[in-house]
Amino acid sequence: MRVAAKTQQRLVHHQTFKLPEVEPFVEELSVDGGKIRIRTPEGEPCSWQEYKGVCLHEVQTTGAFFQDNPALIEWVNDEPLATPVTCLGDGHDGVWNIVLQIAPNGQRRFNEPPTLCKFSTK
Repeated sequence: MRVAAKTQQRLVHHQTFKLPEVEPFVEELSVDGGKIRIRTPEGEPCSWQEYKGVCLHEVQTTGAFFQDNPALIEWVNDEPLATPVTCLGDGHDGVWNIVLQIAPNGQRRFNEPPTLCKFSTK
């Protein structure tokens, strides 16, 4: 059975997606982000938008949010986090801004963001 793309899009927009719940504790998580291409009408330039995602390692659960960092942070902080919880991320400022808002200061440990990175093409 073939379903038109517009029908699929309409069905997706009418769905409520429940975030996963975690048991017992999250000991390690990683934060990452990226860009996705938004489909635009023919003849218009494509639009690239940012998203962020968190992977809760022990429970193999991932949550991704499209342009809604506060919801991502709230979801992670509502989960049972171990003391300490280890947070991993790459060197992007957007990722570190999220890591710094996960768990209270004394409960969180993380890899230090790089202060200087030099890349060689040789």
